[in-house]
Amino acid sequence: MLARVAGRCLVQQRGALPQHSQLRPQARRLAVRASQDECMRSISDNGQVSILVVRGTQLVQEACDRHKTSPTASAALGRALLGTLLMGAFREEGEKTQVTFKGDGPLNGIQVIADARGLVKGKVGNPAADPPLRPDGKLNVGQAVGRGVLAVVRSLPAARGFETPYTGMVPIHSGEIAEDLARYLVDSEQTQSALGLGVSIHRDLSIKAAGGFLIQVLPFAEDETILQLEKNIVAAGSMTQMLNEGLTVADITGLLLEGLGGNDTGFQLQPRYGPCEPAGLQERMRSAVALLGEKEVREIIDQQGKIEVTCEFCRETYEFPEEEVMVVIAANGGVP
Repeated sequence: MLARVAGRCLVQQRGALPQHSQLRPQARRLAVRASQDECMRSISDNGQVSILVVRGTQLVQEACDRHKTSPTASAALGRALLGTLLMGAFREEGEKTQVTFKGDGPLNGIQVIADARGLVKGKVGNPAADPPLRPDGKLNVGQAVGRGVLAVVRSLPAARGFETPYTGMVPIHSGEIAEDLARYLVDSEQTQSALGLGVSIHRDLSIKAAGGFLIQVLPFAEDETILQLEKNIVAAGSMTQMLNEGLTVADITGLLLEGLGGNDTGFQLQPRYGPCEPAGLQERMRSAVALLGEKEVREIIDQQGKIEVTCEFCRETYEFPEEEVMVVIAANGGVP
């Protein structure tokens, strides 16, 4: 269904919209065309609408593999990853967007961090959370997340003069992720938006399709433009169905901007999970351990016999020799 909230924000819930119209067979494509993850940003010809569309099936699959999530946790984490990615992509160089769902559900919270280049990583408090299905047979993401607070932090490097991040907080409305993020954009950032997210899962629990779109309407947009967008969103159908039919992000962009002069020549990037590259990850871990200081590092070694660190986002574990850490501590002047 489409839920209208303050600021004329629209929310697309997976699997709850009308089926594809039989009048648009030209929009269908072979699935092989859309096999790679991609994200594209376009602007309508009248300059009143900005749209981001992402296909992130492989990204979500990697996240679920790393965290060994249940079906419901996979859907929740996948939606949060894609929603945060859409909110953070193509922004200021170096800007990061962090989204945290602090809910009282069995999932025990979700945290996701994305940057402007399309890198995104996330975690859930309880990857095994898998409450009973809803009465309609759908995964009960709302119950898994529960009620609480949604917090969004946008930050730029301090070197550029932005020392205080922008933080916005709103109550979790439904826990279904898309609706909560859409309400945040309206209530906290005063942005007229339409947000659609979808994650579908195979019977073998692998990710069948995952993607989303974020439409933002500029303040001077005409009513006719907004009405056309509403019509297009209803006609488009669910995000997962469009992906399952093999539509690319360019195809989906064209459908959502139908009648508004949409184009498929926007800015593009390839979304990826991370950063989790071994070299960079080990360097960050090594520096974090060194910040503990020589005394605490030696106490850990005396108690555990080794220094072992696990990244909560990447789920990678590395062991560091005492000598290696002490070299970093010495380079920092021995000060934690």
